[in-house]
Amino acid sequence: MPKYISSLQNTTIKEILALKEKSKARKKAGLFVIEGLREIGLAIQGNYDIQTILFYSSIISKEKIENNLSLLNVDFIEVSKEVYEKLAYRSSTEGIIALAKTKDFSLDNITFKSSNPLILVAEAPEKPGNIGALLRTADAANVDAVLIANPKTDMYNQNIIRSSVGCIFTNTIAVSTSDKIIAFLKQHAIHIYGTALSASVNYHTIDYKKPTAIVVGTEANGLTANWLKNTTNNIIIPMQGKIDSMNVSVAAAIVLFEAKRQRNFT
Repeated sequence: MPKYISSLQNTTIKEILALKEKSKARKKAGLFVIEGLREIGLAIQGNYDIQTILFYSSIISKEKIENNLSLLNVDFIEVSKEVYEKLAYRSSTEGIIALAKTKDFSLDNITFKSSNPLILVAEAPEKPGNIGALLRTADAANVDAVLIANPKTDMYNQNIIRSSVGCIFTNTIAVSTSDKIIAFLKQHAIHIYGTALSASVNYHTIDYKKPTAIVVGTEANGLTANWLKNTTNNIIIPMQGKIDSMNVSVAAAIVLFEAKRQRNFT
């Protein structure tokens, strides 16, 4: 029988709440929280080490969890309704939460799926929801890697996991400074195309069939001068309405899928 916890004052529950809410706690423990059967399944596919499963048996049984997830050497903890509702992040819930080990998002760990990589780079993304949406876009385009330069939040923020619908686990990701990512791209002879409003060419006039990195900045400020002076070309998506920009994940999708079209969606 799995362990059962019904008290909000339980030490394990307090530790999980800290992991859910505080970046410092996640970094110190090397652990983070995943909620939802699909998201946990994607984490397993992404070779994340799942250490603990907490479940509320009125919503999901231990047997169903074992039948749907490939779990090895995992501790199961059954929790009460009160505890589960305190731990759960989403209003539409599935009764299951996992603790998993974090990964090292170092550039040194990046290996490309192909010899002709297509990469998405995001500079200084601030909103976790935008990072999650970018990861969904990257997954949809099956890019070789997502490189995050100078992020304003850690990658295991609950909003990122939720808004990415688990695509944080399906992408190859590295986090570093802009200078180190620029050096990495140049070292690997990858052409850099930065989205910008000035000194730019129309995005669909570029040849993306060679090793390519698409770089997007924040919606408010765009890319910094450091990126703009280190690109192969700066590119623009012509706006036909009254505004001069769009959501960063939408902009990334437009350019990435143009690159995929040119590559015959390989």
